[in-house]
Amino acid sequence: MVNRENLKIFCDGACSGNPGNAGSGLALYEGKKQPTLIYGDYEEEGTNNTAELNALFKAMSIAKNVTSPNIIEICSDSKYSIECITNWAYGWKAKGWKKKGGEIKNLETIQKAHTLFEELKNKIKITHVKGHAGLEGNELADRMAVYTIISKSKEYQKYSYTDIDEVLALKRG
Repeated sequence: MVNRENLKIFCDGACSGNPGNAGSGLALYEGKKQPTLIYGDYEEEGTNNTAELNALFKAMSIAKNVTSPNIIEICSDSKYSIECITNWAYGWKAKGWKKKGGEIKNLETIQKAHTLFEELKNKIKITHVKGHAGLEGNELADRMAVYTIISKSKEYQKYSYTDIDEVLALKRG
């Protein structure tokens, strides 16, 4: 476990074609330090929703390994992934992971993310942020999600950079 005073994690997913090449990205802010950027979870035949869910799961996985006296905030621009994990999953689980009207798409990812959310819900706060609205953390996570598609990186990796403006100038989703 890593002890951190303040941590805020932005997560985002991107997809080129839907379905198509998909990837996830994160920007971790700790105090006033330069954010740590992470990219990965490339899928050749993913969707925007799978990429968003994967990014949110990774953000929660990072939060799990952090001890902090403060609540860790996780920010996502995907209402779908937030609702799946923090709201809808309770009803689906009560009905044996079924929903009225058909299958639950991305069920395996939703189940593992919801289980992790249940474990962490007293130590994290998941917040919806507006996408492509100029919020630096969300914009950086977006660039990392797109970079995942370009690099085809299945494993999560740190992105090395010196200037945030150079990262923000990368292709956006």
